[in-house]
Amino acid sequence: MNQSLRRLGTFIALMLIAVMISTTSVQFFQAPSLNADGRNVRTIYREFGRHRGPIVVEGESIVTSVAADPPYNYLRVYERGAPYASVTGYFSTAFSSSTGLERYANDALSGTANSLLLSRVQDLFTGSQPQGGSIELTLDADVQQAAVDALGSQTGAVVAIQPKTGAILALHSSPSFDPNVLATHNTTDAQAAWDSLVADPTRPLENRATGTIQHAPGSTFKVLVAATWLEIDPSRDAHSEVSTLSEFQLPQSTHIMRNPGGASCGDSDTGELIFAFENSCNTTFAQMAIEVGHDQLAAVTEKFGFGSSMNVPIPVYASTYPETTSDAEVALTGIGQFEVRTTPVQMAMVAAAVANGGTLMTPYLIETVRDADVRVVERTTPTVFSEPITPKTAATLTEMMTAVVESGTGTPAKVPGVTVAGKTGTAESGTDAPQHAWMIAFAPAEDPQIAVAVLLEHGGDAGSGAYGGSAAGPIVRRLIEAGLQ
Repeated sequence: MNQSLRRLGTFIALMLIAVMISTTSVQFFQAPSLNADGRNVRTIYREFGRHRGPIVVEGESIVTSVAADPPYNYLRVYERGAPYASVTGYFSTAFSSSTGLERYANDALSGTANSLLLSRVQDLFTGSQPQGGSIELTLDADVQQAAVDALGSQTGAVVAIQPKTGAILALHSSPSFDPNVLATHNTTDAQAAWDSLVADPTRPLENRATGTIQHAPGSTFKVLVAATWLEIDPSRDAHSEVSTLSEFQLPQSTHIMRNPGGASCGDSDTGELIFAFENSCNTTFAQMAIEVGHDQLAAVTEKFGFGSSMNVPIPVYASTYPETTSDAEVALTGIGQFEVRTTPVQMAMVAAAVANGGTLMTPYLIETVRDADVRVVERTTPTVFSEPITPKTAATLTEMMTAVVESGTGTPAKVPGVTVAGKTGTAESGTDAPQHAWMIAFAPAEDPQIAVAVLLEHGGDAGSGAYGGSAAGPIVRRLIEAGLQ
């Protein structure tokens, strides 16, 4: 009998220990991820009666909280709506969900961040109504508006970065949506708005800037191929001799690669690298990719950020440089095709790294966090993401990218009185739909203040007639003009 009781007691003790371990795991170790999970309605319920702080751009509140009837107490109002939706996201009581900065900067906006502990303690002693903190963004209102206006109703995305700091000056995905229709406390209206957005074939709820949808980068990827080729041999420069064949049969394949428009790439089978880059010669960069090899390309692209997801604090999805099984596939990656996939944020980072002399800064959206008394409690310090290339390679790429805009495929991006460096790209979509148009750039080339990436999905308004320079170039020009005014 005593032995049976001992076994039962041991079993009960083990069960209690298991419950304690499980509870500790949930309450402490899993708590951060559970709180951040969009399906966790308790997080939203906890926020109903709380005054959330504003989201501010250049001193102007673009998102505020206004008094509302119980049980919600406050309604989130998006003063600028669709032009900033790719950044702000929405805070919805109807769906118990949030996206964008509303979700990923929730601790600051709700007032629960560690940096706002003093404010919470003061509210406790004074009996004041708890308020969330305000977040001031790095966005430049003029550059953001230029992105919105230039894209218009076209499907695509724009990202602009300050090369020396990593501060994001503009981030816009088109088509966008009005967060106010989802923030409403009227559940019927919110559901109708949601159903309409989900049914929209243009998919306005996707964030093309951060990569919820990704595409091949086309010839903008040649910046990375050229960077790899230059890094291998320090004696190489923009005037080194490279192959400039009019066509190139891919190894172990019947496929023949030709240059854009089927044109020749010069008067002979060789020429200077700057000429091949300026005219975006496919045959040159396909052969160059084979020469440097998959592993070298993978290593350099990784230094630029490929393969890494990041939070700015909005999640940016990882771009992909793929595994390959043949030289033919490596050659196709050399022109930004095969299974290379990327985001406008990533390609803006490529431009920014070149602009900053080979040092890539970590992108970020939040400049400062302030408490309810407007005191700064957090300030972002710019940090280095990586140093993917040497200053010499960056200078060579700048020289060649400047030639692209001065007299090559990127002339539509010219800005009077400003030296613009850029690279265009036209990427096959892999379907019967028109190709995608890309361009990356920075300016002024001699002292870069802004680096941009523009994507026009399926060529935008130009459709099958779109090319990177002709379709994306004018948008790049408007962004640079806005950023430098």
